[in-house]
Amino acid sequence: MTEIEEESLQKWILSLDDRGAAPRPTTVREIANLLLAARESTLVQTVGEKWVYNFVKRHPELSARFSRRYNYERAKCEDPKIITEWFNLVQKTVLQYGINSDDIYNFDETGFAMGLTATAKVVTRAEYYGRRSLLQPGNREWVTTIECINASGWALPPCLIFKGKVFIESWFDNLPGDWRFEVSPNGWTSDEIGLQWLEKLFIPSTISRTKGKYRLLILDGHGSHLTPRFDKICEENDIMPICMPAHLSHLLQPLDIGCFAVLKRSYGRMVETKMRPGINHIDKLDFLEAYPHARIEVFKLEIIKNSFAAAGLVSLRDSFDGRPERERLLPCSC
Repeated sequence: MTEIEEESLQKWILSLDDRGAAPRPTTVREIANLLLAARESTLVQTVGEKWVYNFVKRHPELSARFSRRYNYERAKCEDPKIITEWFNLVQKTVLQYGINSDDIYNFDETGFAMGLTATAKVVTRAEYYGRRSLLQPGNREWVTTIECINASGWALPPCLIFKGKVFIESWFDNLPGDWRFEVSPNGWTSDEIGLQWLEKLFIPSTISRTKGKYRLLILDGHGSHLTPRFDKICEENDIMPICMPAHLSHLLQPLDIGCFAVLKRSYGRMVETKMRPGINHIDKLDFLEAYPHARIEVFKLEIIKNSFAAAGLVSLRDSFDGRPERERLLPCSC
């Protein structure tokens, strides 16, 4: 690689590290190959297996070391240092790029077993010990939904991922035209689906609503959320992705704090309603009938704004009242 290419790669590594997602050697190799592919050459060039380690040795600003396992039990203690560093990172990014509060987004996916309801309270005998069983339709086919919300109180159209190789267009006849549908072998998201979501849904849905130059995209650091190609597309479109610390999304992610639990309870009620007439199997068409109604109950302006406020990302008191950005971000309360 040329000196300019290596300098560009080093800046990308340091940038990714600043955003809470230090790349693995395989990821560095992938971005290096992307740089080589961008050359105007008919030859297909790639770097070798040991190239990354030699690259690190040539650049004293970089270091290859083992990542620290963040123990779940420690995460439950809500380490103040980790949380403070997270808020400092968000505030630094907002100030550095002049990001408007209206341009802050959070996206993540959540999964549903189509025929299983969420845990629910039941009324039973006072002397009964333990949890009571709740009858379920039993269909465990998995479907994943990607949701994204904006700090000013609106939600993007969802992306639904079904298990399978192909989907039938007639399934979606009665659904909004801006919804996106994908299939995968297990019904989970993937690197490619994450890229398609970014290019085909997020960017077109937000570009006309952007108040400033940059958009801040908060994510949980899952493998399909911040690949080199994902990050490259973000850079080309003035999107700043920031990863949350491990095991702390229940405290720091607006979708986890205020939306997903309510969404699953709402969907569960829809399933229970279908069970009363004797339906004992929930299929894709049943799911697609129930899910839009569940979303209507959840993705409301007040719930979304309160979720961002509870995560400490914007002020609860009129989040967009013209105050400087540094005052809109709540300090860590720990």
